[in-house]
Amino acid sequence: MNPVRIALLGTGTMTGWPEVLSVAASRIGIPVAVSLGAYNQYAQEILDSESAVFSNDPELVILAVHLRSLLGDQFFHPYAQAEAERRAWAANTLAHLGALIERICARSSARVILHNFEVPLHSPLGILEGKQPFGFHESVQWLNAALQERYRSDPRVFVFDYNRFAGWLGKQHSINDKLYYLGDITVNPEWMERLAASWISYIRPLRLPAKKCIVLDCDNTLWGGVLGEEGIHGIHLGPTPQGRPFLELQKYLLSLYHTGVLLALNSRNTAEDVAHVLEHHPHTVLRQQHFAGMRVNWQDKVSNMRELSEELNLGLDSFVFLDDDALQRDMVREMLPEVRVVELPNDPALYVRTLMEFDEFSSFEFTKEDEQRGAMYAQDRQRRAVAATTGSIEDYLRTIEIQASIARATPMTIPRIAQLTQKTNQFNTTTRRYSEAEIQSFAARPEMLVLSLAAKDKFGDNGITGVAIVDARDSAAWRIVTFLLSCRVLGRRLEQTLLADVMERARANGARTLLGEFIPTEKNAPAKEFYEQNGFSFSGKEGSIERWTYKLEHSYPFPEGVKVIEK
Repeated sequence: MNPVRIALLGTGTMTGWPEVLSVAASRIGIPVAVSLGAYNQYAQEILDSESAVFSNDPELVILAVHLRSLLGDQFFHPYAQAEAERRAWAANTLAHLGALIERICARSSARVILHNFEVPLHSPLGILEGKQPFGFHESVQWLNAALQERYRSDPRVFVFDYNRFAGWLGKQHSINDKLYYLGDITVNPEWMERLAASWISYIRPLRLPAKKCIVLDCDNTLWGGVLGEEGIHGIHLGPTPQGRPFLELQKYLLSLYHTGVLLALNSRNTAEDVAHVLEHHPHTVLRQQHFAGMRVNWQDKVSNMRELSEELNLGLDSFVFLDDDALQRDMVREMLPEVRVVELPNDPALYVRTLMEFDEFSSFEFTKEDEQRGAMYAQDRQRRAVAATTGSIEDYLRTIEIQASIARATPMTIPRIAQLTQKTNQFNTTTRRYSEAEIQSFAARPEMLVLSLAAKDKFGDNGITGVAIVDARDSAAWRIVTFLLSCRVLGRRLEQTLLADVMERARANGARTLLGEFIPTEKNAPAKEFYEQNGFSFSGKEGSIERWTYKLEHSYPFPEGVKVIEK
C-alpha cells in the first residue's frame, strides 16, 4: 500500500506530530508520509509556489491554527476593541483562511482538514461576557459557524471541530501551561495521541473502504437476557433501568441504518422466536425489515458470517461484529481476521458509547443511495424469495417488474457516479477511480459519454447502480473507459441493458466498432468474462490491459424482462 501523503501546517511547535501520526496510522495498517511546515509559517508555506511542504503532492492537508496564536494580545484584551472592530476581525479572519484554502485547492488536488477554534473558557468580563454585543466568546463562535457554512457543500474541504474535541477532553487541560511558555506547544502532549486518532478518521477513507454492515448477536446484545429461557416478556428491552441500555442501542443502530449502514443478525436462537420479538415486542425499535440478512440458527457464527458475505455480495472486510460473548468474538477474530470485531464492554450501559466512538463507517461522500441502502438490501431479501419460486430469469425479471433508467450525467448524479467509481470493486472492468471534478470534466466534453443507470422494481428503488464512461474521440471506434455495476444488483441483466444502450448510442453516431478493456484486480473476477460472454472478440493484451472489440454491424438487443423507461 502506498503511503498517504500528508502536509501538516499550523501554529506553535509541531515537532513530533509526524511520528505520532505515523504510529496512529500504522495501527490500522496505513503508511503515511508527513511533510511538516516550518514553525509558524503556515501562510507563507501555502502562498509560496516553491514551498517544500507541497513538493510531495499531498493527498491531505491539515491546517491547525491555534486561537491564541491567531489573536495575539487580543486573546487577553478582547474588549480593547469596539464591537465593530471585533466584527471586522472575525470577517477578516474568515476571508484570510478562505484565501489560504482556495490557494491550497488551486495548487493541489488534496482534501483539506481545517481546524476550527476552541472557544475560550476565560473572559475579562466574567459573568457579564454573555451580555456583550458580539462579545469575545460570540466572535469565536461566529467564526466557527461561518467556516462550517462556507465549506458545508465543498467536497474537498472538511472543518474539524477542534472546539468540540477540546470540550470532549476538557478545555481546562487543552494546553500544558508550562510547556506552552517553554516551547510554544499549543496542544497538550497528553492529547496528541487522541488528536492523531481523530485525524485518522480522514486518512482511513483514502486507503481503506468504509465498513458497510454491522452483524449483531441478539441475546444480551440487542436485548438483555436469553430469549429461549425467559421468553418475549422476560427479556430486558424498554424504559426500565435494565432495558434502557438495549433500547438506546437499538435507537442508535437505527440511526446508523438511516445513514446507509447495513444491519444483519448472526445469533444462536430459534428463528421463529427472534422474528416474534422483532415484530411484536412493544419496545423493539428494530424490525425485520431493517435487516439486510438474517442468520438465526444453531450453526457456528463463523460459517454464518461467510454465508452473509456471500448472500449480501460484500467482502468480509465490510463487516463489523457486535456480540456480548467474548468467546464468540475471539472465534470470529481468529478465524475471520478481515471482520472488524468490536470489543464490547461487560457493562451494557457502555454499549451505546462504545458504538458511538466507532468511526469506521465514515467516508468522504454521502448520497441519496447511501441513505436508502439499508432499505434496498432488505428489499433484496424479498427479491431472493421471489427468485426461488420462478422458473427462469426472464420470468423472475417480469415478476419483480424491473425497470432501468439510463441517462447522461447531470450535476445531480455526478456525486453518485464518482462514488461508484471509487467504491465498486467486483463488477468493474477497469477499476479506474475518479473524483467528482474528473467526472464533471468528462461530462462537459462533447467527445466523452458519461452514463448512469438507475434501477427500480416493485419492491423498491435501487437508485443509481451502474456507470459507463465512453471515449468517443475516434468517431468510428468508441472505447469503454469504465463499465461497472454495483454488486447489489448483479444477476438482473442490468449490465447487458447498459451495454445495449451504449451500443445503440454508438451506432446512432456512426461508430463501427465498440472497444472494451479489462484490467484484472484482486476483486473484479465477476467482470472478467463480461466482454467475451457478450460477443466481443479478444484483440490483444497490453501490459495488464486486455483489449476486446465488438463489431456494431451485429445486433445486440436489449435483454428480455427489463423495461427501459428512459434513455
